[in-house]
Amino acid sequence: MTRDRLHEIIRFLAVGGGCFLLDYGLLFILTAFAGVPYLISSGISFTVSLVVNYILCVSFVFRTGRQTARQTALFVMTSVAGLAVNQFCMWFLVEQAGLYYMVAKIGAAAIVTLWNYVTKRLVLKQKA
Repeated sequence: MTRDRLHEIIRFLAVGGGCFLLDYGLLFILTAFAGVPYLISSGISFTVSLVVNYILCVSFVFRTGRQTARQTALFVMTSVAGLAVNQFCMWFLVEQAGLYYMVAKIGAAAIVTLWNYVTKRLVLKQKA
């Protein structure tokens, strides 16, 4: 592994960690305080953190600058797939495995993090 790739992964994990905290906190606030059902809260919190993540990935993690329409469309499509993975994991871990929704979010986030790194790197590093 090159030094540049290691730094990229460290930046990705730092941004991802911050976005996870945003996602996790918003999930809790919407569900516990606003009374929004956990699956709806999860979708909202994931989407908000995804927008922040996109901005930071383009400008800080992968340092790719301006994106083409194709790259942006691919990013959105992989993000929608990531949302689907997140929602399925949340449903499965809460409804089928019986976990508390805040614990389930940790498992879902771990799975989606792997998905996001692989797909976002491929999309954002494409040549225009």
